[in-house]
Amino acid sequence: MSTELRQAPPRTPAVQTLALEKRFGRAAALQSVDLRLDEGDFVALLGPNGAGKTTLIRILATLARPTAGKVLIGGLDLTHWSAQVRRLIGVVSHQSFLYRDLTVAENLALHARLYGLSWPEEQARAALERVGLEQRASDLVRTLSRGQVQRLSIARAVLHEPPILLLDEPYAGLDPQAAAGLTRMLQELALRGRTVLLATHELEQGLELAGRVAILIGGRLAYEQPVRGLGTSDLRRLYLQVVDGARR
Repeated sequence: MSTELRQAPPRTPAVQTLALEKRFGRAAALQSVDLRLDEGDFVALLGPNGAGKTTLIRILATLARPTAGKVLIGGLDLTHWSAQVRRLIGVVSHQSFLYRDLTVAENLALHARLYGLSWPEEQARAALERVGLEQRASDLVRTLSRGQVQRLSIARAVLHEPPILLLDEPYAGLDPQAAAGLTRMLQELALRGRTVLLATHELEQGLELAGRVAILIGGRLAYEQPVRGLGTSDLRRLYLQVVDGARR
């Protein structure tokens, strides 16, 4: 008697864009971008200024609408399910989404209430302990250093335990000590199975953290490969080759 092998059902991507485009008037910020992240993927999105990295992150974060194409987050079409998508994502961007004249703890408790968490104050306190800011809980956000604001932004982004993190240049303006602390935090989140898209200029951090790199040039996805076996000098040489080739 023969036994038929059953194929496993295809996995639903955590993040997927299909022929994604974004235009500002006649200027194309994104052109036919096809990108896929499966559950647990950590992808570093590289590219020069003006490549479209921030625009892509903003669209995935429901902060901007695409001109054309499709975006699926956890299998949900972003166009029709934006409120549900927001519960699946945590965002760290140039904008901190923090209230400068509220305390550190008040900011997180407010965010917890917005997401309907059961114990806002307790969950905010636990989040601050995770990022090492429990001693600053009663301080106003405007008194924090740049590195502390970034740590608080990450605490806010993961407070509701989203499976997907979207990070736009989180290393910008950090001193070496703060950058090292951020790297440790992101490594911990990756080990816990988060799906992460990290837009960065920092090739070293991208290589250290990510399992795959994608290079965006002029709004187009010009390169995408695993980082396995790549050293920093290899990635830098490859990055320059891709950028130079795309500009010719």
